[in-house]
Amino acid sequence: MSFIFRSIPFKCFDEEGGASMERVNFYKQANFKQAAEKTFILQRELIQELIPNADIQHVGSTAIPNSLTKGDLDIQVRVSEKEFLQAVEALSTLYESNEGSVKTNEFSAFKNDSTNPPLGIQLTVVNSELDFFWKFRDVLLENAPYRIEYDQLKMKYEGQAMEAYREAKNNFFEKIKQTPEFKSLNTGK
Repeated sequence: MSFIFRSIPFKCFDEEGGASMERVNFYKQANFKQAAEKTFILQRELIQELIPNADIQHVGSTAIPNSLTKGDLDIQVRVSEKEFLQAVEALSTLYESNEGSVKTNEFSAFKNDSTNPPLGIQLTVVNSELDFFWKFRDVLLENAPYRIEYDQLKMKYEGQAMEAYREAKNNFFEKIKQTPEFKSLNTGK
């Protein structure tokens, strides 16, 4: 299954001032490290109050030292199947639904563009089909060649159309899912 990643929109405008195409830009992770860590701690506390049994993890490029990032913070909230609907309701009190993302009985995405940095929340059922964000983080943390390849992909799409980057990113992560490093990871909880 292909998946949809949240991104910070950067829109280009035509001569009449109308939006023409969303573009992607990347920055050094170090530029966002302190703000991302601070925001993660605050958001984790808020989420933990509402969903005490949740496994809350900082994922995405701001969790990977020396990587390139779009400058947003991604958090994965992992819950049991029986807790999922209550978790959706709880997160809906804190965050806006990310309407640009897929929704299933085991996955829902949320966002808050007003935090520093902007925030994306991926709510997943533990061991479900889309419970992979923490695995991608761990594979990239432990395998510099994959992280370097991912950063090279980002550099290739710097300033390019967001949709083209998303497609290339999805292809990259589909490849990572086939690696022994990814397959060897257990449930993580």
